[in-house]
Amino acid sequence: MTAPQHRTKNEWRERILAERRAVDAVVRAAEALAVTETALALAGSGTVCAFVPVGTEPGSTELLVSLRAAGVRVLLPVAREPGPLHWATFESLETLVPARFGLREPAPPHLPPRAVADAAVVLVPALAVDRRGVRLGRGAGFYDRTLSLAGPNAKLVAVVRDTELVDVLPEDPHDVRMGWALTPGGGLQQLGRPS
Repeated sequence: MTAPQHRTKNEWRERILAERRAVDAVVRAAEALAVTETALALAGSGTVCAFVPVGTEPGSTELLVSLRAAGVRVLLPVAREPGPLHWATFESLETLVPARFGLREPAPPHLPPRAVADAAVVLVPALAVDRRGVRLGRGAGFYDRTLSLAGPNAKLVAVVRDTELVDVLPEDPHDVRMGWALTPGGGLQQLGRPS
């Protein structure tokens, strides 16, 4: 087995996806509740960019419903190729429609990529994040093309399971570092500053 510090991004992805598939549904539900509680406390009353979890991703759609019920404006990503993510306002689960890559997203109207600048908090799906803030995504680069448009004071938060906050991940020059990790057991944790 490859040592963690020598794994490629694809080796990390395969390992983490396999581990996520092995997580019991009861554990997954408890972790989703913990993520929701921390995210609600973090959100405040402004705008939050969030995401609709897919498959075994941490979190649940209950987070979106809870944020909206708390009066938070929730923006969800809309993936178009190539380029940065577009956004759309979340109204309800019933208004989500099937989209590319097996995702669900709000129906039009959609907002331009620069709408991410309205958010005080950007919750970012991740397979893993390291203590320096290096995020491992699924490899399409949508968030790396988008996060540079976020406001200078926005909290960029990678949402991962506790075991997915690791010491070191491989990094490419185009990777945008996260300032925070949100894990079920550890809550919100500040990550190292970019070097």
